[in-house]
Amino acid sequence: MISEFQPWISDVIYESICYIRISRESLFKRYSISLIHPSKSRPAMNFTELKDHLIHHFGATLILKDAAAALQPSLNLPAEKIAEVCQFLHENEQTYFDFLECITAIDNGPAKGTMEVIYHLYSIPYEHALVLRVELPRNQEGEPLPEVPSVSHIWRTADWHEREAFDLVGITFIGHQDLRRILCAADWVGNPLRKDYQIQERYHGIKVAY
Repeated sequence: MISEFQPWISDVIYESICYIRISRESLFKRYSISLIHPSKSRPAMNFTELKDHLIHHFGATLILKDAAAALQPSLNLPAEKIAEVCQFLHENEQTYFDFLECITAIDNGPAKGTMEVIYHLYSIPYEHALVLRVELPRNQEGEPLPEVPSVSHIWRTADWHEREAFDLVGITFIGHQDLRRILCAADWVGNPLRKDYQIQERYHGIKVAY
């Protein structure tokens, strides 16, 4: 019985070690920044300041849509630029987004023909936050899944978040080192959080739909 769980246990141990290592590195950098900017001498940047900071570095064409008036303000970016922008926001001393809170994937349905990936970023030392969004064309049956660059090399948290979006919504994260299902079985058919998902009647002889 134990041998059946060994691969799963190995994955958990590996992820725990990686989390400890990354947390240690993040903590070291955080205290380094505290020494450079004692007593948080720089106030948190607001949404407009963060947007202007990105425009200054990448140009105005980076921002496809500005939802400043929304309950949760966000910036829409080209999908192909998301990893580059996230890398900049993570490494830049003025922003230092050391924490990826979550990645959310949304299927807007066949009628609209789009899908979205939403990134919630937070800087623990500076206490500012930013939401980034990318919109992708929704694939038709038989077509390849929508693609967006992975950010798992920037934040280890993205590893499982991207796997969940891949599993449940059906979005491919280019560059992810281990992109496989995380909640459904490896040979499960379809993506359960798609608007047009049809649950299979049976799985290996077991009745699924009730």
